[in-house]
Amino acid sequence: MKRSGIADLPLHGGRVPPWLAERMTKLGSAITENIVHDYGTSAFLSRLSDPFWFQAFGAVMGMDWHSSGITTSVMGALKRGLAPKANELGLYICGGRGRFSRNTPNELRSIAERRGFDGEALVRTSRLTARIDNNAIADGFQIYLHSFVLTSQGEWAVVQQGLNEQNGLARRYHWHSATVRDFVAEPHTAIFGENQGTIMNLVDAKADRAQAALLDIANERPEKTLSEARHLRLPAHHEVREKDIDLRRLGAVLAVAYERGLQDFTELLLLEKLGPRTLQSLALVAEVVHGAPSRFNDPARFAFAHGGKDGHPHPVPLKTYDESLNFLRSSLDAAKVGQTEKLDGFRRLDRFVRSVESQLKPHADLVALIRHENAISPSLNGRTVMDNKPGRRSNPRQANPRQGSLF
Repeated sequence: MKRSGIADLPLHGGRVPPWLAERMTKLGSAITENIVHDYGTSAFLSRLSDPFWFQAFGAVMGMDWHSSGITTSVMGALKRGLAPKANELGLYICGGRGRFSRNTPNELRSIAERRGFDGEALVRTSRLTARIDNNAIADGFQIYLHSFVLTSQGEWAVVQQGLNEQNGLARRYHWHSATVRDFVAEPHTAIFGENQGTIMNLVDAKADRAQAALLDIANERPEKTLSEARHLRLPAHHEVREKDIDLRRLGAVLAVAYERGLQDFTELLLLEKLGPRTLQSLALVAEVVHGAPSRFNDPARFAFAHGGKDGHPHPVPLKTYDESLNFLRSSLDAAKVGQTEKLDGFRRLDRFVRSVESQLKPHADLVALIRHENAISPSLNGRTVMDNKPGRRSNPRQANPRQGSLF
């Protein structure tokens, strides 16, 4: 799943509150385990190295759908959640932000010693990816986060992020060993960030003369070739707008969740009676697990699973979040003893939503949906980061849930 792309990543400050960080750790781990169970560790690395999927993954976990903070929070949640199961899954996550990134070499050496890998070769790979993005690509972004993900088969992926202090934007870089043929000839699966115009890139396939004649670099600044790139432009606005969403895809999710006939069939697929709001969340989580790469070009859509900590498109519904977690966890636990019915139903849920999308061609009313989500938020224990600030409520946008149709 090799992918190249550029996107604006507005820089957001602050921290993830504990009530969300804990849930992100559990949900991120459950989604990862589900992918590994059905498709293997290599498939998980392929998804992780796809910037569009990565953004959707962060959004479905309740992070701000367009924020650069997704990178730090997602990789941190995965490292915390998967560490106790690393040997079982054959998946190891090293590094992180700041001082944790500097500890990557020691972590890799430790894993290599236990698994029989060449530790110094892995350390060299880690340093190469960081130095290429920090030094060989002179785009104004300095790396401050470096995460190295390794499988028990020796396959690896790197997700790292840089900051441009002049414009306050972040850029995320993705690597995957399955796609790297030459470290000095277009090795990236993706570069995420605002197009800065002409930049110096010493690892461009057409930069061989620049590599051989470093003294000429000042006068010869080759442009990064992005003729085949897909562009994901994440806007500065916090609210979710119609242009950010594929309304037919979202409409299919809502139809499956709220139409009585479709909802009954969905419950049969999952072998468990679930409320419509939980079905809505699980349908979007199922797509993150089973969806094709082409379905992640509107990552904002996945924020309608569990909202966003900034209150956009709506507060994080903790009741629904926990119900989704309980379903996934119990499904995975049952699958470990050979009872795969619920996981099989979860996979069929994704297929069913896609069939509804293609056959019924539903259309979501985004304004009505956001109004509805905010109206029911108190009943679902909706929370935002504003909860911890005096005088602020978690759900400031109340509305009449009866106004408008969801699809």
